[in-house]
Amino acid sequence: MCLALALGACAGPDFGAMAGSVASVGGLLSRPEPGQAWPIQIFVAHALANESAGDGGVSHSLTTVSVPPGHKIGQIEGPGFGGRRPDHDFMIAGRRPLSEAEFMDGVATHLSGRVGVDRDVLVYVHGFNTGFDEARFRLAQVVADGRFGGVPVLFAWPSRASVFAYEADKESATAARDRLQTLLERLGKLSDVGRIHVLAHSMGAWLTMEALRQASIAGDRTLSGKLGDVMLAAPDIDLNVFLDQMHRVGPARVTVFAATNDKALSLSSLLAGSRRRLGAIDARDPATAASLRKAGVKVVDVTHESRGWIGHGTFADAPSVVAAIGAQLAASLGGPQDAQATIDAGVAPDAGAAPPVVVDAPAPVDPANAPVQIAPAN
Repeated sequence: MCLALALGACAGPDFGAMAGSVASVGGLLSRPEPGQAWPIQIFVAHALANESAGDGGVSHSLTTVSVPPGHKIGQIEGPGFGGRRPDHDFMIAGRRPLSEAEFMDGVATHLSGRVGVDRDVLVYVHGFNTGFDEARFRLAQVVADGRFGGVPVLFAWPSRASVFAYEADKESATAARDRLQTLLERLGKLSDVGRIHVLAHSMGAWLTMEALRQASIAGDRTLSGKLGDVMLAAPDIDLNVFLDQMHRVGPARVTVFAATNDKALSLSSLLAGSRRRLGAIDARDPATAASLRKAGVKVVDVTHESRGWIGHGTFADAPSVVAAIGAQLAASLGGPQDAQATIDAGVAPDAGAAPPVVVDAPAPVDPANAPVQIAPAN
Protein backbone atom coordinates (compact mmCIF):
# COMPACT_ATOMS: atom_id res chain seq x y z
CA MET A 1 0.00 0.00 0.00
CA CYS A 2 2.78 2.45 0.91
CA LEU A 3 4.54 1.71 -2.38
CA ALA A 4 1.36 2.38 -4.31
CA LEU A 5 0.73 5.64 -2.49
CA ALA A 6 4.23 7.00 -2.92
CA LEU A 7 4.80 6.03 -6.51
CA GLY A 8 1.33 7.30 -7.37
CA ALA A 9 2.37 10.82 -6.52
CA CYS A 10 3.33 11.72 -10.08
CA ALA A 11 -0.28 11.57 -11.06
CA GLY A 12 -2.89 12.26 -8.60
CA PRO A 13 -3.33 12.64 -4.86
CA ASP A 14 -1.46 15.94 -4.58
CA PHE A 15 -3.06 17.45 -7.67
CA GLY A 16 -5.33 20.37 -6.90
CA ALA A 17 -6.52 23.48 -8.64
CA MET A 18 -4.94 26.48 -10.25
CA ALA A 19 -5.25 30.19 -10.40
CA GLY A 20 -3.72 32.30 -13.07
CA SER A 21 -4.80 34.22 -16.08
CA VAL A 22 -3.99 33.28 -19.63
CA ALA A 23 -6.52 33.52 -22.39
CA SER A 24 -5.10 31.59 -25.34
CA VAL A 25 -2.07 29.83 -26.66
CA GLY A 26 0.78 32.22 -26.18
CA GLY A 27 -1.78 34.95 -25.56
CA LEU A 28 -1.04 37.96 -23.40
CA LEU A 29 -2.06 37.42 -19.81
CA SER A 30 -5.59 38.57 -19.15
CA ARG A 31 -8.23 37.81 -16.57
CA PRO A 32 -11.59 36.50 -17.77
CA GLU A 33 -14.80 38.16 -16.78
CA PRO A 34 -16.02 37.07 -13.33
CA GLY A 35 -17.75 33.73 -13.49
CA GLN A 36 -16.22 32.74 -16.82
CA ALA A 37 -13.91 29.81 -17.49
CA TRP A 38 -10.42 30.52 -18.86
CA PRO A 39 -9.50 28.79 -22.13
CA ILE A 40 -5.83 27.89 -22.54
CA GLN A 41 -4.64 26.35 -25.77
CA ILE A 42 -1.64 24.04 -25.84
CA PHE A 43 0.13 22.25 -28.66
CA VAL A 44 0.40 18.53 -27.92
CA ALA A 45 2.90 16.01 -29.29
CA HIS A 46 1.77 12.62 -27.99
CA ALA A 47 4.29 9.81 -28.43
CA LEU A 48 2.33 6.66 -29.20
CA ALA A 49 3.06 3.16 -27.94
CA ASN A 50 3.25 2.05 -31.57
CA GLU A 51 6.18 3.93 -33.11
CA SER A 52 5.00 3.12 -36.64
CA ALA A 53 1.69 4.96 -36.13
CA GLY A 54 1.03 8.63 -36.90
CA ASP A 55 3.89 10.94 -37.87
CA GLY A 56 6.84 8.89 -36.74
CA GLY A 57 4.92 7.45 -33.83
CA VAL A 58 3.63 10.85 -32.63
CA SER A 59 0.07 12.17 -32.64
CA HIS A 60 -0.15 15.97 -32.90
CA SER A 61 -2.99 18.25 -31.88
CA LEU A 62 -4.03 21.66 -30.63
CA THR A 63 -5.98 21.24 -27.39
CA THR A 64 -8.04 23.77 -25.45
CA VAL A 65 -8.12 23.31 -21.68
CA SER A 66 -10.82 25.14 -19.77
CA VAL A 67 -9.73 26.47 -16.36
CA PRO A 68 -12.74 27.02 -14.09
CA PRO A 69 -13.66 30.36 -12.53
CA GLY A 70 -12.58 30.61 -8.94
CA HIS A 71 -9.52 28.49 -9.65
CA LYS A 72 -6.97 28.43 -6.82
CA ILE A 73 -3.28 28.58 -7.58
CA GLY A 74 -1.45 25.28 -7.19
CA GLN A 75 -4.48 23.08 -7.79
CA ILE A 76 -6.23 21.22 -10.61
CA GLU A 77 -9.91 21.24 -9.78
CA GLY A 78 -11.79 18.06 -10.56
CA PRO A 79 -15.12 16.50 -9.60
CA GLY A 80 -15.42 14.64 -6.33
CA PHE A 81 -18.00 12.50 -8.09
CA GLY A 82 -19.99 12.65 -11.30
CA GLY A 83 -18.92 14.33 -14.51
CA ARG A 84 -16.80 17.43 -14.99
CA ARG A 85 -18.49 20.83 -15.08
CA PRO A 86 -16.94 23.88 -16.78
CA ASP A 87 -17.98 26.13 -13.90
CA HIS A 88 -16.12 23.98 -11.36
CA ASP A 89 -13.53 21.72 -12.98
CA PHE A 90 -10.68 21.60 -15.44
CA MET A 91 -12.00 20.29 -18.74
CA ILE A 92 -10.80 19.46 -22.22
CA ALA A 93 -12.90 21.98 -24.14
CA GLY A 94 -11.66 21.15 -27.62
CA ARG A 95 -9.09 19.25 -29.64
CA ARG A 96 -8.03 19.70 -33.26
CA PRO A 97 -5.87 16.93 -34.75
CA LEU A 98 -2.84 18.14 -36.71
CA SER A 99 -0.26 16.62 -38.96
CA GLU A 100 3.34 17.16 -37.93
CA ALA A 101 3.72 19.87 -40.58
CA GLU A 102 0.53 21.59 -39.38
CA PHE A 103 1.78 21.35 -35.79
CA MET A 104 5.06 23.11 -36.61
CA ASP A 105 3.32 25.66 -38.82
CA GLY A 106 0.84 26.33 -36.00
CA VAL A 107 3.56 26.98 -33.44
CA ALA A 108 5.36 29.22 -35.94
CA THR A 109 2.15 31.16 -36.63
CA HIS A 110 1.55 31.78 -32.94
CA LEU A 111 5.13 33.00 -32.54
CA SER A 112 5.08 35.30 -35.54
CA GLY A 113 5.13 38.98 -34.71
CA ARG A 114 5.80 38.50 -31.02
CA VAL A 115 8.54 40.26 -29.08
CA GLY A 116 10.58 39.49 -25.98
CA VAL A 117 9.75 36.49 -23.81
CA ASP A 118 6.40 36.06 -25.56
CA ARG A 119 8.42 34.44 -28.37
CA ASP A 120 9.46 31.64 -26.03
CA VAL A 121 8.19 28.06 -26.06
CA LEU A 122 7.68 26.00 -22.90
CA VAL A 123 7.87 22.23 -23.40
CA TYR A 124 6.45 20.20 -20.53
CA VAL A 125 7.40 16.53 -20.07
CA HIS A 126 5.31 14.68 -17.48
CA GLY A 127 6.38 11.96 -15.08
CA PHE A 128 5.55 8.38 -14.13
CA ASN A 129 1.94 7.28 -13.60
CA THR A 130 0.45 10.26 -15.41
CA GLY A 131 -2.59 9.95 -17.64
CA PHE A 132 -2.95 11.96 -20.83
CA ASP A 133 -5.64 14.29 -19.47
CA GLU A 134 -3.68 14.87 -16.27
CA ALA A 135 -0.63 15.89 -18.29
CA ARG A 136 -2.69 18.37 -20.32
CA PHE A 137 -4.31 19.79 -17.20
CA ARG A 138 -0.97 20.12 -15.43
CA LEU A 139 0.61 22.11 -18.25
CA ALA A 140 -2.42 24.40 -18.43
CA GLN A 141 -2.16 24.93 -14.67
CA VAL A 142 1.54 25.79 -14.81
CA VAL A 143 0.92 28.20 -17.70
CA ALA A 144 -1.87 29.92 -15.78
CA ASP A 145 -0.26 29.96 -12.34
CA GLY A 146 3.20 30.84 -13.65
CA ARG A 147 1.72 33.50 -15.94
CA PHE A 148 3.62 32.22 -18.95
CA GLY A 149 2.97 34.36 -22.02
CA GLY A 150 4.72 32.27 -24.67
CA VAL A 151 3.57 29.14 -26.48
CA PRO A 152 3.07 25.98 -24.36
CA VAL A 153 3.85 22.57 -25.82
CA LEU A 154 3.18 19.23 -24.13
CA PHE A 155 5.30 16.20 -24.93
CA ALA A 156 3.27 13.25 -23.66
CA TRP A 157 4.77 9.78 -23.60
CA PRO A 158 2.77 6.56 -23.13
CA SER A 159 2.63 6.14 -19.37
CA ARG A 160 0.37 3.33 -18.23
CA ALA A 161 -0.97 5.61 -15.49
CA SER A 162 -0.69 2.85 -12.91
CA VAL A 163 1.21 2.87 -9.62
CA PHE A 164 2.22 -0.73 -10.32
CA ALA A 165 3.76 -0.03 -13.73
CA TYR A 166 7.01 1.71 -12.78
CA GLU A 167 9.27 -0.52 -14.88
CA ALA A 168 6.85 -0.47 -17.82
CA ASP A 169 6.78 3.33 -17.69
CA LYS A 170 10.58 3.47 -17.58
CA GLU A 171 10.70 1.38 -20.74
CA SER A 172 8.11 3.62 -22.41
CA ALA A 173 10.10 6.71 -21.46
CA THR A 174 13.24 5.13 -22.87
CA ALA A 175 11.48 4.39 -26.15
CA ALA A 176 10.29 8.02 -26.39
CA ARG A 177 13.77 9.59 -26.28
CA ASP A 178 14.23 9.90 -30.03
CA ARG A 179 10.81 11.48 -30.49
CA LEU A 180 11.40 14.10 -27.82
CA GLN A 181 14.80 14.87 -29.31
CA THR A 182 13.20 15.34 -32.73
CA LEU A 183 10.53 17.67 -31.33
CA LEU A 184 13.08 19.85 -29.53
CA GLU A 185 15.39 20.07 -32.52
CA ARG A 186 12.58 21.01 -34.90
CA LEU A 187 11.25 23.65 -32.52
CA GLY A 188 14.76 25.09 -32.38
CA LYS A 189 14.75 25.55 -36.14
CA LEU A 190 11.63 27.77 -36.17
CA SER A 191 12.74 31.21 -37.31
CA ASP A 192 10.64 33.27 -34.87
CA VAL A 193 11.21 31.25 -31.70
CA GLY A 194 13.00 33.02 -28.87
CA ARG A 195 14.04 30.42 -26.33
CA ILE A 196 12.93 26.84 -25.82
CA HIS A 197 12.42 26.09 -22.15
CA VAL A 198 11.84 22.61 -20.82
CA LEU A 199 10.00 21.79 -17.59
CA ALA A 200 10.20 18.10 -16.77
CA HIS A 201 8.82 16.21 -13.78
CA SER A 202 10.05 13.03 -12.13
CA MET A 203 10.73 10.29 -14.72
CA GLY A 204 10.13 12.89 -17.42
CA ALA A 205 13.29 14.62 -16.22
CA TRP A 206 15.32 11.51 -17.03
CA LEU A 207 13.67 11.38 -20.46
CA THR A 208 14.45 15.06 -21.04
CA MET A 209 18.11 14.75 -20.09
CA GLU A 210 18.48 11.72 -22.34
CA ALA A 211 16.91 13.58 -25.29
CA LEU A 212 19.20 16.57 -24.72
CA ARG A 213 22.20 14.27 -24.38
CA GLN A 214 21.35 12.65 -27.69
CA ALA A 215 20.91 16.05 -29.33
CA SER A 216 24.35 17.03 -28.09
CA ILE A 217 25.91 13.85 -29.47
CA ALA A 218 24.19 14.62 -32.79
CA GLY A 219 25.82 18.07 -32.84
CA ASP A 220 22.86 20.19 -31.72
CA ARG A 221 23.60 20.75 -28.02
CA THR A 222 21.95 24.19 -27.90
CA LEU A 223 18.98 23.39 -30.19
CA SER A 224 20.22 25.77 -32.88
CA GLY A 225 21.15 28.30 -30.19
CA LYS A 226 17.59 28.40 -28.80
CA LEU A 227 17.84 26.23 -25.66
CA GLY A 228 16.73 28.26 -22.65
CA ASP A 229 16.03 27.04 -19.12
CA VAL A 230 15.92 23.33 -18.33
CA MET A 231 13.94 22.92 -15.10
CA LEU A 232 13.92 19.48 -13.52
CA ALA A 233 11.22 19.09 -10.87
CA ALA A 234 11.68 16.20 -8.43
CA PRO A 235 13.86 14.46 -11.03
CA ASP A 236 13.83 10.67 -10.76
CA ILE A 237 17.42 10.29 -11.94
CA ASP A 238 20.36 8.62 -10.31
CA LEU A 239 22.73 11.40 -9.22
CA ASN A 240 25.77 9.88 -10.93
CA VAL A 241 23.81 9.24 -14.13
CA PHE A 242 22.74 12.88 -14.12
CA LEU A 243 26.31 14.10 -13.75
CA ASP A 244 27.29 11.92 -16.73
CA GLN A 245 24.40 13.40 -18.72
CA MET A 246 25.56 16.91 -17.83
CA HIS A 247 28.97 16.19 -19.33
CA ARG A 248 27.17 16.08 -22.69
CA VAL A 249 24.38 18.59 -22.09
CA GLY A 250 26.35 21.31 -20.30
CA PRO A 251 27.02 24.10 -20.13
CA ALA A 252 23.30 24.80 -19.92
CA ARG A 253 20.81 26.66 -17.73
CA VAL A 254 19.77 23.67 -15.61
CA THR A 255 17.81 24.13 -12.39
CA VAL A 256 16.92 21.23 -10.10
CA PHE A 257 13.98 21.49 -7.69
CA ALA A 258 14.78 19.05 -4.89
CA ALA A 259 13.20 18.05 -1.58
CA THR A 260 14.72 15.75 0.99
CA ASN A 261 11.23 14.70 2.16
CA ASP A 262 10.01 13.46 -1.25
CA LYS A 263 8.66 10.02 -0.33
CA ALA A 264 8.09 8.90 -3.92
CA LEU A 265 11.77 9.39 -4.70
CA SER A 266 12.74 7.65 -1.47
CA LEU A 267 10.97 4.53 -2.71
CA SER A 268 12.43 4.96 -6.19
CA SER A 269 15.86 4.98 -4.56
CA LEU A 270 15.09 1.71 -2.78
CA LEU A 271 13.94 0.14 -6.04
CA ALA A 272 17.21 1.26 -7.62
CA GLY A 273 19.35 -0.38 -4.93
CA SER A 274 19.48 2.60 -2.57
CA ARG A 275 21.08 4.84 -5.20
CA ARG A 276 20.44 8.54 -4.57
CA ARG A 277 17.84 10.26 -6.72
CA LEU A 278 18.65 13.75 -7.91
CA GLY A 279 15.32 15.17 -6.77
CA ALA A 280 15.83 14.06 -3.17
CA ILE A 281 19.40 15.17 -2.60
CA ASP A 282 20.56 17.26 0.31
CA ALA A 283 22.47 19.89 -1.63
CA ARG A 284 23.92 21.27 1.58
CA ASP A 285 26.09 18.19 1.73
CA PRO A 286 29.58 19.46 0.75
CA ALA A 287 30.42 16.61 -1.64
CA THR A 288 27.06 16.81 -3.41
CA ALA A 289 27.22 20.59 -3.64
CA ALA A 290 30.73 20.44 -5.08
CA SER A 291 29.76 17.94 -7.79
CA LEU A 292 26.72 19.96 -8.84
CA ARG A 293 28.67 23.22 -8.74
CA LYS A 294 31.28 21.72 -11.05
CA ALA A 295 28.51 20.67 -13.45
CA GLY A 296 27.06 24.21 -13.46
CA VAL A 297 23.72 23.17 -11.97
CA LYS A 298 21.47 25.39 -9.84
CA VAL A 299 19.66 23.60 -7.00
CA VAL A 300 16.52 24.99 -5.37
CA ASP A 301 15.54 23.41 -2.06
CA VAL A 302 11.74 23.16 -1.87
CA THR A 303 11.64 20.83 1.13
CA HIS A 304 9.71 23.32 3.26
CA GLU A 305 7.21 23.95 0.46
CA SER A 306 6.11 20.32 0.12
CA ARG A 307 2.38 19.65 -0.12
CA GLY A 308 0.70 16.50 1.15
CA TRP A 309 2.24 13.42 2.71
CA ILE A 310 4.13 12.38 -0.42
CA GLY A 311 5.46 15.77 -1.49
CA HIS A 312 6.31 14.84 -5.09
CA GLY A 313 4.39 17.54 -6.97
CA THR A 314 5.69 20.60 -5.13
CA PHE A 315 6.85 22.33 -8.33
CA ALA A 316 3.22 22.93 -9.30
CA ASP A 317 1.31 22.49 -6.04
CA ALA A 318 3.14 25.13 -3.96
CA PRO A 319 2.15 28.70 -4.93
CA SER A 320 5.57 30.20 -4.26
CA VAL A 321 7.37 27.54 -6.31
CA VAL A 322 5.15 27.69 -9.39
CA ALA A 323 5.33 31.49 -9.23
CA ALA A 324 9.12 31.29 -9.06
CA ILE A 325 9.15 29.05 -12.12
CA GLY A 326 7.08 31.65 -13.95
CA ALA A 327 9.48 34.36 -12.83
CA GLN A 328 12.44 32.40 -14.15
CA LEU A 329 10.72 31.98 -17.52
CA ALA A 330 10.03 35.72 -17.64
CA ALA A 331 13.61 36.69 -16.81
CA SER A 332 15.48 38.25 -19.72
CA LEU A 333 18.27 36.22 -21.24
CA GLY A 334 21.78 37.54 -20.97
CA GLY A 335 21.50 39.27 -17.60
CA PRO A 336 24.08 38.85 -14.91
CA GLN A 337 24.54 35.34 -13.62
CA ASP A 338 23.48 36.26 -10.11
CA ALA A 339 20.38 38.19 -11.19
CA GLN A 340 17.25 37.32 -9.26
CA ALA A 341 13.76 37.05 -10.68
CA THR A 342 11.36 38.04 -7.92
CA ILE A 343 8.35 35.93 -7.06
CA ASP A 344 5.08 37.38 -8.33
CA ALA A 345 3.83 39.81 -5.72
CA GLY A 346 0.27 38.61 -6.23
CA VAL A 347 1.10 35.08 -5.12
CA ALA A 348 1.57 34.71 -1.40
CA PRO A 349 3.12 31.54 0.00
CA ASP A 350 1.47 29.84 2.91
CA ALA A 351 2.03 31.53 6.25
CA GLY A 352 5.03 30.08 8.02
CA ALA A 353 6.41 28.40 4.91
CA ALA A 354 9.92 29.31 3.90
CA PRO A 355 10.43 30.45 0.31
CA PRO A 356 12.29 28.19 -2.10
CA VAL A 357 15.98 28.51 -1.41
CA VAL A 358 18.78 28.50 -3.94
CA VAL A 359 21.19 26.28 -2.09
CA ASP A 360 24.31 26.66 -4.16
CA ALA A 361 25.51 28.78 -7.03
CA PRO A 362 27.25 26.90 -9.85
CA ALA A 363 30.68 27.51 -11.21
CA PRO A 364 30.89 30.05 -14.05
CA VAL A 365 29.62 28.82 -17.40
CA ASP A 366 29.07 30.35 -20.80
CA PRO A 367 27.48 33.81 -20.28
CA ALA A 368 24.67 33.02 -22.72
CA ASN A 369 23.79 29.97 -20.66
CA ALA A 370 24.24 31.39 -17.16
CA PRO A 371 21.69 29.97 -14.68
CA VAL A 372 19.18 32.41 -13.21
CA GLN A 373 18.62 32.53 -9.46
CA ILE A 374 14.89 32.32 -9.01
CA ALA A 375 14.54 32.87 -5.29
CA PRO A 376 16.60 34.71 -2.72
CA ALA A 377 18.76 32.62 -0.46
CA ASN A 378 18.18 33.02 3.23
